[in-house]
Amino acid sequence: MKGTNLVDPTYLIRFEERVADAFNSGYVGAPVHLYSGNEEVLIRIFNDVEEDDWVMCSWRSHYQCLLKGVPEDQVFSEILAGRSISLCFPKYRVFSSAIVGGVLPIATGIALSIKRANKKNYVHCFVGDMTAESGIAHECIKYSQNYDLPIRFIIEDNGQSVCTDTMSVWGMEESSFKHVSNKKIFYYQYTNSYPHSGAGVRVQF
Repeated sequence: MKGTNLVDPTYLIRFEERVADAFNSGYVGAPVHLYSGNEEVLIRIFNDVEEDDWVMCSWRSHYQCLLKGVPEDQVFSEILAGRSISLCFPKYRVFSSAIVGGVLPIATGIALSIKRANKKNYVHCFVGDMTAESGIAHECIKYSQNYDLPIRFIIEDNGQSVCTDTMSVWGMEESSFKHVSNKKIFYYQYTNSYPHSGAGVRVQF
């Protein structure tokens, strides 16, 4: 949120290391999806996120929750309870879904509601590179653009999609959004040092 430029990236890094240690030690009995290598980008993104804005995420959302203001211990407690891939904190207006594309129509609907109510807040919807190539993503983005809804889609391209490479699946050289110039789309690439799922020690899908 405003002022997140004051957040030290190492704070986010240490949190994911804490989760990774807990997962590899067997304290987390459900899947986790960890971030690394994109801390500074996310901090910059959240400099445009207001307190009343909505943040919609996929199964990888630890950083978004922290940057939206959810207390670290509260986020960690939910992860220990097995809800890492579906973190939802209504008080802070941050929601996640482990369903591929699950938050996209919800985010679009919230943005439509905001516009109809003539409110000033905004929706920030985080999308992975594989999900961004799906039909539901293109439909929601197209609808949001055509009706000028108060939403932006942040497409996070780490080239990971379970056990497949996103571009090879679609027979593409690069993301459909890599060269798009549009105020409703923010596309960035990063390299994640963690595997798609898990923390590199315990076996995960």
